[in-house]
Parts: sequence; structure tokens; C-alpha cells
Amino acid sequence: MQKITTFLMFEGQAEEAMNYYMSVFKNSEVVNIKRYGAEMGEFEGKVIHATFTLNGQEFMCIDSSVKHKFTFTPSVSLYVTCETNEEIENAYEKLSKDGEILMPLQAYPFSEKFVWVNDQFGVSWQLTLAKN
Repeated sequence: MQKITTFLMFEGQAEEAMNYYMSVFKNSEVVNIKRYGAEMGEFEGKVIHATFTLNGQEFMCIDSSVKHKFTFTPSVSLYVTCETNEEIENAYEKLSKDGEILMPLQAYPFSEKFVWVNDQFGVSWQLTLAKN
């Protein structure tokens, strides 16, 4: 079967977002990064394509040099199962900073501890605490 990788498109904030996400999740790293050259004017140095991992899961991102009428939507979110209370609290604190809380951190019928947020870049995250 072919590999499926989450691809995130930004408009000038790809590297900032990538570094931000790597600060939230352990075992994360930049795998590769390619930047726009001088011929791209204001986009020089921005990310033409990058691959990074968050706790071993691979992601790709770019800075689109074309403005689009769309952005991220919570209709598609990244679902993270956290192993410990500390892990979910830390991820929640960082991802909700300057973002938007869609469902507050609390117990729900489907999870003893769950939260759904849009981060400062507009990417949607659902965090849940693993069942013991």
C-alpha cells in the first residue's frame, strides 16, 4: 500500500508552524527543507517544500506563493491520543495559545479527558487521553 502523509499549506508561515509543532510533540525533527530562491522576490527563503516528523509521524508543508480563498477548516483535524495527563495538558496549553477552543478540556462520554482546538495557524487538533 502507498504511504499517506498529511500535507499542510501555509501562506508564509510554514517554517514557523513546523517549528512550533515540533516544540509541542516529542521525538520530532525536520527531515528536509527546500526554500524558494531569489527569483521568487518576497517569497525568497520561504518553504517551497518541507518534510518533518511529530513523534515519528511524517508531515509535509509548504508556503504557497499563490494566495487562495481557502484555509484550514476543523472539518479535517489532527487527532492525537496522549498517553499521560501531563502530555495532554502540555499539548493543550501550547496548541490553544493564540488559537480557538472548539470544545473545552474536560470529560466527555467518549473520553475521560478531551479537547478540540484550532491553533494560531488555523490547524485543527483533537486531543484525547488514552484509556487506562
